[in-house]
Amino acid sequence: MTTGDSTANKEFKKEIIETHSAQETFALGQRIGLEALPGQVYTLIGDLGVGKTVFTQGVADGLGITEPVNSPTFTIVQIYEEGRMPFYHFDVYRIGDVEEMEEIGYEDCFYGEGLCLIEWANLIEEILPEHYKQVTIEKDLEKGFDYRRITIEEMTTV
Repeated sequence: MTTGDSTANKEFKKEIIETHSAQETFALGQRIGLEALPGQVYTLIGDLGVGKTVFTQGVADGLGITEPVNSPTFTIVQIYEEGRMPFYHFDVYRIGDVEEMEEIGYEDCFYGEGLCLIEWANLIEEILPEHYKQVTIEKDLEKGFDYRRITIEEMTTV
């Protein structure tokens, strides 16, 4: 795993990480989970099959969650409470409009005491919190089948 564009003290605006295996992508997610603070929100952007679930499983592992973690495509949100803080995992790919998020009670998760991770967050941009971290996962088959370029950016909606 190689990193770039970040400062030495972890106070970064943008960090680019290159992974070369599913294990490295998992390990990056695990690092996020280990360093996570209550109330943080991460959005996860990437095409189908790019490794979002592997990354998310790493985050859950870093939080101390041992139960199986899969994408909540049909349930929209899966809540895990066994780790060191609650983990709210959203997959909003099938959301028709923001009102569906209100029915789910998204605010309790977005502004709660756990870590919130939202897949396909570009579909609900208008309700994202003022500050969040966006994780973008991209493939580059020219660099190998398992190569991923992962960008983590501080985002502000103001």
